[in-house]
Amino acid sequence: MARIVVRRRVTRIELGTPERRAEDHLAAEEPLEIRVGGRSLVVTMRTPGHDVELATGFLLSEGVVTAAEHVVAARYCAGTDDEGRNTYNVLDVTLDPSVPAPDPSLERSFATTSACGVCGKSSIDAVRTRSSWTVTEDELVVPADLLATFPHRLREHQAVFDRTGGLHAAGLFDGRTGELLVLREDVGRHNAVDKVLGWALTQGRLPLRGTVLVVSGRSSFELTQKALMAGIPFLASVSAPSSLAAELADESGLTLVGFLRGPSMVVYARPDRVGPPSSAGAIAPGERAVTV
Repeated sequence: MARIVVRRRVTRIELGTPERRAEDHLAAEEPLEIRVGGRSLVVTMRTPGHDVELATGFLLSEGVVTAAEHVVAARYCAGTDDEGRNTYNVLDVTLDPSVPAPDPSLERSFATTSACGVCGKSSIDAVRTRSSWTVTEDELVVPADLLATFPHRLREHQAVFDRTGGLHAAGLFDGRTGELLVLREDVGRHNAVDKVLGWALTQGRLPLRGTVLVVSGRSSFELTQKALMAGIPFLASVSAPSSLAAELADESGLTLVGFLRGPSMVVYARPDRVGPPSSAGAIAPGERAVTV
C-alpha cells in the first residue's frame, strides 16, 4: 500500500520574500481497528504499513499472546472508501484455540490517539501487566560509546522521516554487536514499538534478551511496560522518561537511559548495564553517563 506518505499543496512563507505554493509530503495517519475473532478490541491512529506486526505487538504488550504460534491468522476485513477501494483499516486476528480470549477490560470503544497510545486504563495497577519473562538477570553490558551511536544510526535509517519530518521511530539493536535488527516508523511512538514487538514475535525471537530498544521520543510508563513484555532489558530514548517509567524500570530491573544525545546520556535505572567506552576518546572526560 502506497499510503505511508501523502502529498499536499502548501503555501511556504519566508519573511522578506514572496509566499509561494509548493508540494509537500506528510506522514499518513489513518485509523486501524484491531479485531480478535471478529470482535472489536481497539481502534488506534497509525501510519499504514506493518499492520499485522502492529496488531500482534499490541497483543503481546497486553499479555494476550507470547509466541508466534499463538496467532493463527490475520486478515483485512471488507471495507471500502467512496471510490470502492478497500480501506485496509480493519484487521481481524485469529488466535489459536488454546489462547484465552482477551480480557473484556482491554476493549476500547473510542479511537486512541497516536500520541498517547492506548489510554483510559482505570489505575496504575491495571497497567502493570506481568510479563512471561524477567529481565533482572540479563547480563547485557553495552559500552557507552557504542550506545551513543544508536540514535544517529536510528535516524539514518528513517526513510519516511526524511520525506515528511513527522514520524517517530523505534529500533531494536543487538546490545553486544551493535547490529540494528529492525526499525519501524509510525506517527505514534507506541505504534512504532508495537510494530517492533510484532516483528520479533512473528520471527520467533522472544524473549529479546541482550537487546536495546531505542525510541525517538520520550520513554513513558507504557513504552517501558512494552519493553518488559518482550523481555527487553534495556530501553533508551533521546528525550526524558516519565517518573512512572523510571519507577517501573527500577522495580523490574530494566536499564533506562534518557537524553541519549551524542556523547552524553542520563541513566535512570540499572546503570551497571552501561559499560566503559570500548575505544579511547569515544566519550570525552566529563561526558560519561550520569546516574540519577
